[in-house]
Amino acid sequence: MSEFVLQPTQEGELRRRVLFWVPAPLPVVGLVALLVGGSMSAAGWTILLATSVGVGTLLMSLIVQPTPLPEGLAPPVSARRALHRFRQFTGLRIALALVTMVIGAAAALVGGGLYPLLAALTLAFPQLLLAMPTFFTITRARRAMEAWGTTAYLWHALSRPAKVTWPVITPLVKVWRTRQVQRSRESMRQKLVERAWRKAVREESEPGGEAEVGAANERTDLLRPVTPPVKGADEPTDVVPHLGARDTEGEEEPTAVLPHLGAPEVEPTAVLPHLGAEGTGGEKADDAEKPGTPEKAEKSKKGEGAADGIEASDSGPRSMVDRAARQLLERGSGALGLAVRKTRRTDNRRPHPHKP
Repeated sequence: MSEFVLQPTQEGELRRRVLFWVPAPLPVVGLVALLVGGSMSAAGWTILLATSVGVGTLLMSLIVQPTPLPEGLAPPVSARRALHRFRQFTGLRIALALVTMVIGAAAALVGGGLYPLLAALTLAFPQLLLAMPTFFTITRARRAMEAWGTTAYLWHALSRPAKVTWPVITPLVKVWRTRQVQRSRESMRQKLVERAWRKAVREESEPGGEAEVGAANERTDLLRPVTPPVKGADEPTDVVPHLGARDTEGEEEPTAVLPHLGAPEVEPTAVLPHLGAEGTGGEKADDAEKPGTPEKAEKSKKGEGAADGIEASDSGPRSMVDRAARQLLERGSGALGLAVRKTRRTDNRRPHPHKP
């Protein structure tokens, strides 16, 4: 029986919705009996009113069926719409039964007896049974939905899984649990605030509290005050040893990082021996006038020998090539650049392809 009632499917959900309202008339009968004093007799028109309403709702529950599904629906869409319409149909039958009970109770209170309510309950219980999703009810509703030729897939939709819920109890329980969680969070927050307040009071009341606060402030204070830089206050350090080493003339002195500072701007090298010849021309001339060492005499002799060899080779065909190369080097790079420029085409336009 419990499996039948607590079935976790769409069909079981509709069944629980109907079963929840089955015992609803019992508290209504007890309350009306107390109000009318337990009397059974009532005015005839009240009994007729309750009976007519009950008969009308019963006929509506028997005759009214779900509307047919439109043509051309896909199976998933058809199953979803069929389930939605069957839910509406079940809710309609439950509402008609409850309306009959309410009108019967009102007629009993007006007539002063229980006969109108008993007549209404007699006609309302069959409506609840018709609202129950049984084989007869589901088959009849499916045939009504398939009147236009579209398959309803109602049985497949009713077999889908669903949570075990009750119409009124489940929402109330959910609201109660939500409030309990909120209350527990609020109480926990109040406890934390109270605990922090007690801790602060305890630290203030203790004698060593001020010292701890002072130590905490010292840890957050700056290590030393920051003063704006003063002009001329740069001093040499281990990281930047050249600070303060500049004199009034603005000259730079060589350091370990930049050892070439203070050296002459251009000095002769093995690749470019003529650099610095202009600035040291007088010294070289003096050196030339002075008597040289044996090594210099040797070098001068070798140079003279090479010059004699060149003069001796001037008579051959190779001397013309050497003379032209020497003249080109004496003129400098300007003549070479000019010769190269002359060979370039001055017209930047694209030449004609001369295709046939």
